[in-house]
Parts: sequence; C-alpha cells; structure tokens
Amino acid sequence: MTDKLIPTCGAWWGIAPDVFSGRGPLRATEMAERRMGRHADIVHVYHRGDELFPTRQERAVAKGPRLLLINWRPAPDRTWAQIARGEADARIDRLAGHIVRTFPGRFFLTIQHEPETDVRRGAGYSAADYVAMYRHVVTRLRNRGVRNAVTVMTYRGGPVWVSKPWFDRLYPGDDVVDWVAFDSYADGRVSDFAGLVSQTRSDRPNWPGFYRWMQGRFPAKPIMLAEWGAFERPGLPRYKRDFFASVERQIGDYPQIKALVYFDSPVASRGDTRFDTTPGASRAFSRLARNPKFTAPSVPPA
Repeated sequence: MTDKLIPTCGAWWGIAPDVFSGRGPLRATEMAERRMGRHADIVHVYHRGDELFPTRQERAVAKGPRLLLINWRPAPDRTWAQIARGEADARIDRLAGHIVRTFPGRFFLTIQHEPETDVRRGAGYSAADYVAMYRHVVTRLRNRGVRNAVTVMTYRGGPVWVSKPWFDRLYPGDDVVDWVAFDSYADGRVSDFAGLVSQTRSDRPNWPGFYRWMQGRFPAKPIMLAEWGAFERPGLPRYKRDFFASVERQIGDYPQIKALVYFDSPVASRGDTRFDTTPGASRAFSRLARNPKFTAPSVPPA
C-alpha cells in the first residue's frame, strides 16, 4: 500500500452502512459487517457545514481498523465562489485544528461530491468556481497541518452530465486530487457491472463510459466507486442476486478500480439498495465480498 492508500494488489472493500437509518456509524458498521460476513476496509460517512469530524464514533470506527471516507460539503450557506474567496475560512481552520488534535490516522476526504447537479451560470456555481473552491479548501487544510487526508474527486456517474459544455472543466488538478471516483447505481437501464461502470449516451456517441473515460483522462490515478448500489426491482426478485454475481465475474476487467464502497440504505433516493433484501442477494453479495480481488493490504491503524 502506498502513502496515498493505493493497494499494491487487490482493492479496498467498503460500505456506507444503513444510510438514513439514524443509527450511529459504529453500530451501523458493525451490523453491516455481520450481515455481509466480513470486515469493511472503508466506511463512508457524510458531513456538512461546521460539523467537526471525525466524530468520536467515527474515530472508534477507524480503530477497527477501518479507513474513513469522509464526504464534506464545507458551506451549504455559501456559494463555491464565496468559499474560494475565503468566506468559510474560519470554519475550515476550526476543522483543521480539530483533525490535527484528534485524528492522526490517514483517511479519504471528498470535497462536495457530485458537483454536476449544482453547476449553473451567474450564481457562483460555475465549473471554474467549483475548481477554485476545491483547491482553496484542500490547500488551506494542508497549510494548517492536515497532511493525513487522501483527497478524492467524486463525479456523479450518470452519463447525462457528460454532454454538458462545462463537464471537462470540473477537475481541480492533480496536485490537489489523489484519487478519482464516481457514484453509479444499477436500475432498470443497467443489467450488469459492465453496464454500471460504462453507461453511455446516444447524444455523445464517443463517450466511452466513466471507467474508460477515467482510464484515459487519469491514467496514473486510482479509481474508486465511492457509491454504488442496486435498487430493488419488485418485478424481478432475482435482480440483485444476478447483478452482484456479475460484479464478481467482471471486476477483473477493471484493474484501475482500487476501491468499491457500497451504498446500503432502505430509503436511498430512488429505492432500496440494501444488499440482503432476498436470501439470494445476500449470498451473492457475501460471496462477492470474499472475492480474492478484495483482499487488500491491512488497513493501517488510526
């Protein structure tokens, strides 16, 4: 494993456990691990605004040992342009002090994932504003002693966004991004893992899908599926089972993917993504979790 938490063989296996249930992260993680039959390498948690992290429970999760993937929206009450100009600096500095005092271990940090949905003209939310905001936050954290954050740029995996004229201008730069990631979900338009990571669009015929695009655009960067999941399809009770089986068959075709982090929730935005809603799905997911591909190096203790 490198200092940027890149496995030299295999890939990290992670989960965002029982999201929206109201359970604390430690309890939710322990329950998810019992359900899937293995220890999680990465646990995905979410913060916004002036919340300080890692919290006490999140520090307990990291002592598992597990790696935290912390998803932070720095200032929902400010535009990206305002953050870049320094209007959230007091908040950033307070967080930096908290991390330096309480958490020496390495962790993944995403600065406002899926920015595509917020891009608009003339309101401080252009692609250039996002880049400036991301760079400002990361640079300020580093300058105030936060050297243990491994930074992740997380795209929204739906191919609808790739045809936007600003899409290719969202990337903040190699010097402030350690990993690239995308979030993608299996619904009625996706039948297997290859379809999940390589969705295309008719209005951009040359678009190769997110995995191939990232391979070409970021050949030296590890790729993370920071959120992935399969929605319940009542008319197809075997859908999740068959989808998880396809991941096991096809994951070897995507060697640049170095982490998969499943989004496990009964009330995700478009349905139920729990991996064990049927006995067949539960068995297939547990078998996938034990695949040798996900026998990554030992997680460093925090």
